[in-house]
Amino acid sequence: MSGTQDVIAVGGVQTMTRIPIAAAMLAGQPLGFADPFSGSEGWRRRFGAQPVNQFYAAQRIAEHWQISREQMEAFALESHRRALAAMASGRLDREIVACNGLREDETPRQTTLAKMAELQPVDPQYPSITAAVSSQTCDASAALLVVSEAALKRYDLTPRARIHHLTVLADDPIWHLTAPIAATRRALQRSGLRMADIDRVEINEAFASVVMAWSKELDYDPARTNVNGGAIALGHPLGASGARLTTTLLNELECSGGRYGLQTMCEGGGQANVTIIERL
Repeated sequence: MSGTQDVIAVGGVQTMTRIPIAAAMLAGQPLGFADPFSGSEGWRRRFGAQPVNQFYAAQRIAEHWQISREQMEAFALESHRRALAAMASGRLDREIVACNGLREDETPRQTTLAKMAELQPVDPQYPSITAAVSSQTCDASAALLVVSEAALKRYDLTPRARIHHLTVLADDPIWHLTAPIAATRRALQRSGLRMADIDRVEINEAFASVVMAWSKELDYDPARTNVNGGAIALGHPLGASGARLTTTLLNELECSGGRYGLQTMCEGGGQANVTIIERL
């Protein structure tokens, strides 16, 4: 868009089994840098005594939008069902590169609501938030090729989609995970589209309450959202998730014959991005 590059390989990789999610914060502590969510003195002066973390935010969202633990577990079960069905039908084959013979994620599972109900909350302070309604730890990498129109012609490439709109927007850092709502509204306003124009949505299932609150606010059909399962079933490999969501969205638009697809995800510090692509 800026004209500084014509061909860009964009993506990410995450090995969560080796590097914990908070490793970057913890690494600075020996040097005197405090974890910003630990309730340090500066944090308390600005935001109060309540330590803010993703579990706190997920619980607060569930309570504000009146989403029960049982409803979130039903949402999570459907995520697993969709992922397993997509794998069985070969719908994900186009976007998975085999690694040492491994062609399928091992995170989607045949589970039940009864099993989910047996799980203990991650913390007694957050009674509705369990492992079942949270995104999974996993290792993954994903990448896309983004080119200018000039490069498209120069290298005789066949475009699969064009970027119709990009939005990055920050929301309240205490709510932490609600920014996809505001960012989606901004994207629609600036693009001139309506949710009715969007054929498929991929929104990161950081927690079930995040997606369910977004769906309530945007009044979008759940049957067209994360149709092949989401991060609750497939995992959230942090740095790779954005590219993975966009790849899945593009493939699903091609499979379904849809025109516009919207991808969004919450990010650290209460931010979110939205990308609207148009299938060509």
